[in-house]
Amino acid sequence: MPHWHRAVFIGRFQPFHLGHLDAVKQILQETDELIIAVGSAQYSHTLENPFTSGERIEMMRIGLEAAGIDLRRIMIIPIPDIGEHSLWAARLKSMLPQFDAVYTNNQFVKLLLEEQRITVIEPKLQNRDELNATNIRNLMIRNEDWRRLLQPEVAKFIVQIKGDERIRKIASSEQKVQQLPRGATQ
Repeated sequence: MPHWHRAVFIGRFQPFHLGHLDAVKQILQETDELIIAVGSAQYSHTLENPFTSGERIEMMRIGLEAAGIDLRRIMIIPIPDIGEHSLWAARLKSMLPQFDAVYTNNQFVKLLLEEQRITVIEPKLQNRDELNATNIRNLMIRNEDWRRLLQPEVAKFIVQIKGDERIRKIASSEQKVQQLPRGATQ
């Protein structure tokens, strides 16, 4: 197993859940320092990206600290999308401190990075069917038990900022828009 001086873990973290935490722990066994790149940083208040980058950074810090992870080994940096896929890897390199490898399970991101000869590693994800942010957001929309898939401290933060309520309101308003007849406005 290679050991890196500094690696990057890319994700949207919408929200930061136990699967992400497990991946961070794995990666920290293989690197001295970890940059967590918060992707799609400019988006918020949509079903796919309900949380702001600031909220996601705060979730991560709360979760990592609660897990006893040394935050001196971690940098959390928001990375906006630029809309030009062929330029994205170069933009990533220009916005982050130097790194040796990138951890991601997103196959499209992996393709973009490998085209630029960046070393990509896929972390081993635990219980992927349940521990994925889309599933967690859907549980929030249905007001089902989403908290068990996050650390209690992170779940508490989401409730404090009314993030679960926000997702339900966004889902409700998007559903209303989809039900409008063609050409009608709300």
